[in-house]
Amino acid sequence: PFYRIVVADGEYKRDGRYLESVGTYDPKGTQAKVTLKAERVRYWIGKGATPTDTVRSFLKKEGLIGKKA
Repeated sequence: PFYRIVVADGEYKRDGRYLESVGTYDPKGTQAKVTLKAERVRYWIGKGATPTDTVRSFLKKEGLIGKKA
């Protein structure tokens, strides 16, 4: 499996259209690899985007959001 981390409007279907791809998640191998576009993640969080629980954990590990975000 290989996953894209995207910004999507809540009105769109879950697997449908999205606004922007901001990273990837590759769980294969001995250690999972997360790649994020930090500038774009900060931009969307600043605009009020709400990450899912899984993506929130990635953002915390990368230091892009604090515990209260």
